Amino acid sequence: MSLLNSIKNNKIIKIDSLYVFIDSSNLWAAQKSKQKLLDYNKVLKYIKDNFKPKTLKIFYYAAYPAEGTRSYAMINKHKFFTFLKKGLGFEVRKKPLKRIKIINNDMGEGVKEKGDMDVEITVDAMYHIDKYDTAIFFSGDSDFLPLLNHLKNNNKKIYILSSRNNISEELRTSGHGYCDVLDIEDIWGSDLRSRKK
Repeated sequence: MSLLNSIKNNKIIKIDSLYVFIDSSNLWAAQKSKQKLLDYNKVLKYIKDNFKPKTLKIFYYAAYPAEGTRSYAMINKHKFFTFLKKGLGFEVRKKPLKRIKIINNDMGEGVKEKGDMDVEITVDAMYHIDKYDTAIFFSGDSDFLPLLNHLKNNNKKIYILSSRNNISEELRTSGHGYCDVLDIEDIWGSDLRSRKK
């Protein structure tokens, strides 16, 4: 039975301490597929209503374009981070995208941007390991498989929430439950719009 069906059938047990790790870059594919933005007010309500944790801590991880690398300002992105932190109580981990110079013999020099937050997520999950009995990972990245196996070996319940278009089979089946965020209607907000040029 999928995690979503378990939730619908009220089979999710009450949890003492729940830590949630949200890999925002990994969820971008789901938002593009849905053509909607995740509404984190609704995500928070969904977690509280369906997992009913006695204590809850949510980490949000994001890499963002460095100032001056885009034709638009980053002020709205930083306002969003402030809303997550002060408005919703999330622990926000953020860093500028790393810009790597690449040389292509056919195209000349270019720049590739990289913003993986795998290490930061792993450090937080391990550092706080004695503070939670259950963890939710909003990610489909197979690089987390060793971490999840370690957490399970330390008697942690693990749930994965990602999307079918951006999850490895190994990760999908590695926890105690999986749910496709594209099938959860209660967590979506406004339509995804293209940025005006």
